Amino acid sequence: MRDAFIAGVKTHQAAFNIDLPEGTITPLADYYDLVQRHNPILHLVGPCSPEEFATRHILESLTLLEFLPQGARFADVGAGAGLPSIPCLIAREDLTSVLIESKEKKTSFLRTAAAALELTDRTKIINKQFSEVTRPHVSYVACRALDKFTERLPKLLKWSGDREMLFFGNPTLGDRMREEGYNIEARLMPLSEQRYLFRAGTAKR
Repeated sequence: MRDAFIAGVKTHQAAFNIDLPEGTITPLADYYDLVQRHNPILHLVGPCSPEEFATRHILESLTLLEFLPQGARFADVGAGAGLPSIPCLIAREDLTSVLIESKEKKTSFLRTAAAALELTDRTKIINKQFSEVTRPHVSYVACRALDKFTERLPKLLKWSGDREMLFFGNPTLGDRMREEGYNIEARLMPLSEQRYLFRAGTAKR
C-alpha cells in the first residue's frame, strides 16, 4: 500500500502544480502509514485507496502552500488526522501551525504523528472546540473538514477575524461565505468536480 501511495503522489502531483522531492515524499509516506495504522480505531479518514489518499488528502492539502509565504504561521481548525496542516509542515520546514481538534483521541493521534514526523517544534496542538479557544497568533486560518461546517461557518468566520482564510468544501460552503459578505477566490481541486479551496480575507461589510 505504501508503494501505491508513493506512485499516486508521483503520478498526480503535476495535476496539482506540485513537484515534490524524494526527501519530502518519504515522510509523507510515513504519515500515510501512521494514518492507516490508526484509522481502523479512530476513523481519521473515510475508506479510500492509496491513490485516492495521495490525491484527495495529501496533494489537495498541499495546494495551500501557494498561499502561505515564507515563515507563515497558520491555524488548522478541526485538524482531525492533521489535514491540511501535517502535509504542509512536512513539505515546508519554514511553516508553523496551531492544530485545534476537539476529539481527545484524534488529538492524541496528532501528538503521536507530530512526534514521529519530528514536527513537535513547529506545532501546537489544542484539544478544544475552536469556539472555546482565543484565536492564536496566526496570519492564516485553514479548515478542511469540520462537523456541520456550513452551519458553524458564521462562528468560524467571526473567530477568524481579519486573518486570511483558506477553507476546503463544496459549492454550498462558498455560497454561504458570499452570503456572509466575503469576496472569495474559489479554486476547483484537480481530479474533482465538487471540491474547492475557498480563499477569503476580511468581509466586505
